Amino acid sequence: MGERRKFSEQEITSALRSLNGWSVLNGKLHKEFKFKDFVQAFGFMSSVALIAEGMNHHPDWSNVYNRVVIDLVTHDLGGISSFDVEFATKVGKLE
Repeated sequence: MGERRKFSEQEITSALRSLNGWSVLNGKLHKEFKFKDFVQAFGFMSSVALIAEGMNHHPDWSNVYNRVVIDLVTHDLGGISSFDVEFATKVGKLE
């Protein structure tokens, strides 16, 4: 894990090219995941929770039945950071 730093708009745009399905919504990295059912969605959330604890970086997220929405921002840096991109990359490996 490298140094945490806030990304510029250009760095965010560049990072999005390698983050499948992620976008920026309301100043946060954003993605909606859809699963077959609640059990699969909950299993995914459990795996993401382990990533979050390991990085000590916790997402804003929600779950309704088979959908999980994740929003990432580094509050103490005031925007999207290298930490959020690293988190999104790790989550992408779960898909």
